[in-house]
Amino acid sequence: MDYIPRLPINKWTDAAIDYLQQRWGNSFDTLSENLETMIVHLQDYLLFIPPALFIIIIALLSWRFADKKMAVFSIIGLYLIYNVGLWAVTMQTLAMVIGSVVLCVLIGIPLGILSAKKEVAHRIISPVLDFMQTLPAFVYLLPAVTFFGLGVVPAVIATLIFAMPPVIRLTDLGIKQVPEELIELGKSFGSTFSQMLFKIELPLARSTIMAGINQCIMLSLSMVVIAAMIGAKGLGGEVWRSIQRMEIGTGFEAGLAIVVIAIILDRITQSFGKSK
Repeated sequence: MDYIPRLPINKWTDAAIDYLQQRWGNSFDTLSENLETMIVHLQDYLLFIPPALFIIIIALLSWRFADKKMAVFSIIGLYLIYNVGLWAVTMQTLAMVIGSVVLCVLIGIPLGILSAKKEVAHRIISPVLDFMQTLPAFVYLLPAVTFFGLGVVPAVIATLIFAMPPVIRLTDLGIKQVPEELIELGKSFGSTFSQMLFKIELPLARSTIMAGINQCIMLSLSMVVIAAMIGAKGLGGEVWRSIQRMEIGTGFEAGLAIVVIAIILDRITQSFGKSK
């Protein structure tokens, strides 16, 4: 096999990145500034809410959308986070997750609808999603750091790419699972494309779409520790710092806080997909 020349994939990649930086460098800087402003404002807003009030609000939401046991768990879990001094970094993590998930939804649902409606789009999007889901999570950090530097912005971008595929796939699946009889019935009444989409297809696909958003939230939280390697703060930063200093107890506290947030978000978002 020695006679086969080596493909210069690394050089092609570097050349492509250099071209993008030269051609779209200012656009990346503008996007980075806007995204950082959004995340910082969201962090400030979450930190502005008194911890006691925040815990009460989450407990009431858990009671309303999950059950009483989940409300009790929310109170105990969030108070534990506050008690061990991780409240501020938890709000930083929550802001990053919320920002990432909102971007995933704003981009992923329209792409999922496009994939469901256009077979050509589906054939293009599907292999891209396969590539995104099989690529190791650490690899996402390389282009994120290259284009956006260190800090919360590349962490959000990497999380966005890592967590978006389930939203696209399950939106596509949910729309395709709508019974054909209902589609024909809507057409027979003269429904327009938007009426079919927003009054028939999306409502019927809600549970499947919410399952995709739920997976997106869990994947976003799983990226928290990895994103800490490129300067993202929050609970992931605490875990990463504990690994570097071999402070097992501190790392366990931060990991426990991530678990608490994950369970609360999981139970609440699961209830949104249930039929009323």
